[in-house]
Amino acid sequence: DPLYREFEARFQFDETPDQQRAIDDVLADLERERPMDRLVCGDVGYGKTEVALRAAFAVVMAGKQVAVLVPTTVLAQQHFDTFNTRFAGYPMRIEMLSRFRTKTENQAVLDGLANGTVDVVIGTHRLLQADVQVKDLGLLVIDEEHRFGVRHKEKIKALRAVVDVLTLTATPIPRTLQMALTGIRDLSVIESPPLDRLAVRTYVTKADDHVVRDAIVREIRRGGQVFFVHNRVDSIDRQAAHIRQLVPEASVVVGHGQMGEHELEQVMDDFMHARANVLVCSTIIESGLDIPRANTIIINRADALGLAQLYQLRGRVGRSNVRAYAYLLIPGEHMIGKDAHKRLAALQELDELGGGFRLAAHDLEIRGAGNMLGKQQSGHITAVGFELYTQMMEDAVREVRGEQIETEVEPEIQLGFPAYIPETYVQDVNQRLILYKRLAGVRRVADLPAIVDEMHDRFGPLPPLADSLVKVMELRRVLKDLLVTSLRVRGESVVFEFHPDTPVLPETLLALVKKEKGRVQLSPDSRLSYRPAERDADGLVAELKSFCGRLL
Repeated sequence: DPLYREFEARFQFDETPDQQRAIDDVLADLERERPMDRLVCGDVGYGKTEVALRAAFAVVMAGKQVAVLVPTTVLAQQHFDTFNTRFAGYPMRIEMLSRFRTKTENQAVLDGLANGTVDVVIGTHRLLQADVQVKDLGLLVIDEEHRFGVRHKEKIKALRAVVDVLTLTATPIPRTLQMALTGIRDLSVIESPPLDRLAVRTYVTKADDHVVRDAIVREIRRGGQVFFVHNRVDSIDRQAAHIRQLVPEASVVVGHGQMGEHELEQVMDDFMHARANVLVCSTIIESGLDIPRANTIIINRADALGLAQLYQLRGRVGRSNVRAYAYLLIPGEHMIGKDAHKRLAALQELDELGGGFRLAAHDLEIRGAGNMLGKQQSGHITAVGFELYTQMMEDAVREVRGEQIETEVEPEIQLGFPAYIPETYVQDVNQRLILYKRLAGVRRVADLPAIVDEMHDRFGPLPPLADSLVKVMELRRVLKDLLVTSLRVRGESVVFEFHPDTPVLPETLLALVKKEKGRVQLSPDSRLSYRPAERDADGLVAELKSFCGRLL
């Protein structure tokens, strides 16, 4: 409607194609009767908050209330400011539940939620407590979902059945990503970076006063600000004093989660409004903080932090068109563990734009997807194997949605002759496994020649054993279409066993038995015996393919 169009036009940037697609997906979800459960995965600074703002505007204008759940009070304050700026001039009451507010102020917000006078509430875990009653909740926005624990997610899950839920994250936990990839949750990925965005230059270096001073001085000289992350509250003041001594020209402030509400609020306000140019802080800045002037981050003891955490911290800089720098300080190469080496190497590799989704996929691959219905958020599906598990999950999702599930079989073929890729033809075991997988995974017989041409091009002409394997794979594809579960040589005959859903009609089989007396027999348990004329490998496979063509 015109009001929404006006709100849309007030966005000060041009939407990226992916951002616009995510907005359209969310608005379409809101119009459906089924509650929305959409994951918007976008790199840090790619405009996920604007997606949430558009959704919140539409929901409030439809007469319902919106709750925005964030992991930290600092991020709650920032979202509160953003929402107030974007919704300025519209008849909406936006409030915040946080420890930055007094007990009286928080109680007034709770009363407003209960009687419906508060339209949008932004808060931390406090929003999930029992005394929070919302009169007509229409949308729950969860920012940085990976920062919430299992108990909080159980409470969120209870809301999902009746309320539209929009989840924003740059690095989803393995279980969340797996649920999105298997279709349990809808997924929108924002991959296109904002205009003029530059990748953050990342350096892993031994902790050194000269490096720290040079990095801070260079940033201050170009009019920027610096984050110095020191995740030890007991020694953070000593670290800040050391930096003041190293860089006397810098204005240094300290911020961490154990500070008093008003003191922390004042520190963050000073830094946001450039009254200080170096913030020595704990990982409290990890989630969502957006300060475009801050374009250098120095992370002390980076080896002690997790991969997603380091990625999020690095995302606090480089949020404008200015080149940003991240310095990961370590005590020394020989003093950090093997896993820390891997994490830091991965972060350096992912220094181009848009690495968050790939990092999450890498995490899923390493740690496994966990339990869909239990509390475990990561872990491997060792009992059935990843691909079979994913296939079973996709089938279950289709069944719940009322979609038709096609029956698939894996035919067991025993024809009495060897058929494989010899080591002398493809020496690398991984390459052989990949080729086996590709040959077994073809969806149509017409797809096989392309793989054969590639093998010929890479490894030379196919030896007889590999050629036999390709012919068996052609036959296998035909058997899969007929839902033949087993094909075995028994004496002079070849025996077919069919799945109950086979498209082969009993009348066709009876007609073949009559026509080919002596060569084709049908047993009472529906097994079909066929006596082929050919005995050599190539001739037998060709004859069986021809016979299969007569079964339909």
